[in-house]
Amino acid sequence: MSGRQPLGRALGNVVAANVSSSLGDGIAKVAAPLLAARLTGDPLLVSGIAAVAMLPWLLFAIPAGILLDRVDRRRAMTLANGARSLLAVLLLVLFATDALTIWWLYLVVFVYGALETVYDGALRAVLPSIVAKPDLPRANSRVEGGEIVVERFLSGPLTSALFAVSVVVPLGVNALTYAVAGVLAVFLPVAAAGAHRGDPREPHVAWYRQFTVGFRYLMGHPMLRKLWMISVVVGLFFSAATATMVLYVLNRLGLPEAWYGAFILAGAVGSLGAAALANRLKERYRAGPVMAVAQTVSLLALVLMGAVPVLGVVAFGYLLSAAGTTVWNILVMSLRQAAIPGRLLGRVHGTWRTLLWGTMPLGSLLGGILGRVDLRAPFLIAGGAAALVTLASFRFLAGLPNPEDLDDVDATGPP
Repeated sequence: MSGRQPLGRALGNVVAANVSSSLGDGIAKVAAPLLAARLTGDPLLVSGIAAVAMLPWLLFAIPAGILLDRVDRRRAMTLANGARSLLAVLLLVLFATDALTIWWLYLVVFVYGALETVYDGALRAVLPSIVAKPDLPRANSRVEGGEIVVERFLSGPLTSALFAVSVVVPLGVNALTYAVAGVLAVFLPVAAAGAHRGDPREPHVAWYRQFTVGFRYLMGHPMLRKLWMISVVVGLFFSAATATMVLYVLNRLGLPEAWYGAFILAGAVGSLGAAALANRLKERYRAGPVMAVAQTVSLLALVLMGAVPVLGVVAFGYLLSAAGTTVWNILVMSLRQAAIPGRLLGRVHGTWRTLLWGTMPLGSLLGGILGRVDLRAPFLIAGGAAALVTLASFRFLAGLPNPEDLDDVDATGPP
C-alpha cells in the first residue's frame, strides 16, 4: 500500500525549503491587509490588496511556466526567493521613512505576486520528478501541511501581535525567511532540477511561440478542461466572498486588531487537519467523491459565515471552509501532476493558474463592491453562487479518478 512507503529525502528537502518560504508568505499575507487597513478605511481599496496580489497570475503565470520548462527549477526557486527578500527590505525602508502609501503597498504586493508565479510553479513542477504517482497526494499533503503550520499557526498570530507593537520586526523577519529559503533551494537534489531540459520529445522552440502550448493541452484533455472551468468560476466567487473578511471580522464583529492573527488560527486548524486526512480519505472513498464533498462543505461554510454574524460561528465556518479547500487543493493538484507530462508541467500549470488566479482579482473587486453595501453580502451572495456551481457539477466531480489510475502521460501525452 503506497501510504506505508517512505517518500525519501528529496521530498524532505523540498518541504524544508518550502517551510521557510511559507513563513515569509504568511507574514506577508497577514501584514499586507493590516497595513492596508491602517492606510485606508475604504473597503474597495482594502479589497484591492487581494486583487493586486492575484493579478500577476493573469500576466506572468504563462511566461513563468515557459521559463520553468527550460531551466533548472532549483535555481528558479532560489532566484525568486532572493528577489522577494530584497523586496521585503524595500517595504521595511518605506515604512521606516514614513513614505509608505496604499499605492506603494499595491506596487510591492504586485511584485511579490509576480515572483510567486515563478516560485510556486517551480515547487509544483518539482514534486512529480521525485515522487511516484501513487504517492503524489501524500507528498502534496506534506507540502501543504508544512505550509499551514508555519504560514498560519506560526506566522499569523506572531505577525498580528508584533504588528500591533511595531511593523518593523515582522517585516524584517519576512526578508530573512525568503533569504533562507533561497539558500535551501540550492541544496535540493539534482532530480529536482527537472529531466524536462533533456527530454528528446521537447524540441527547441522560441519562447514566444510557446504561449498556447499549455492551453492546447488543457483544451484537448476532457477531464482537465472541465475541471479547469469549474475551478475558475468557483475561484472567482470564492475570492469575492473572502476579499473583505478582515473588515468584517474587525469592524462588524468587533475583534481587536491584535487578535486577528488568532482568528486566522481557526482556518489553520481546519487546514492542518484536512492535510493530514486528505490521502486517507482518498484511499478509502476515492478522490472524486472526496473532492466533491470537500468543495461543497467549503462553500456552504462561507454562506454560514455571512448568515450568522457571531464571532464563534464565523470562526467555525472559517475552519470548515479552510478544511474543505485544503482537501480540494491537495487532490486537484495531485490529479494535475499525474495527468500532465513532466516536460509540460510548467506551461500547463502556468496556463491553469493564469485563468484561475488571473480572474480572482475581479472576484476581489466584486467582493469590495458588495462589501460597500454590507460586509455580510460577499459571503452570502458570492459564497452562495460558488456553492450552486459546485452542486451543479457534483456528479462530474464525484466521478474523478485517483491520480494513480491515470495513464502514463509522459509516454502518451500530446506534444
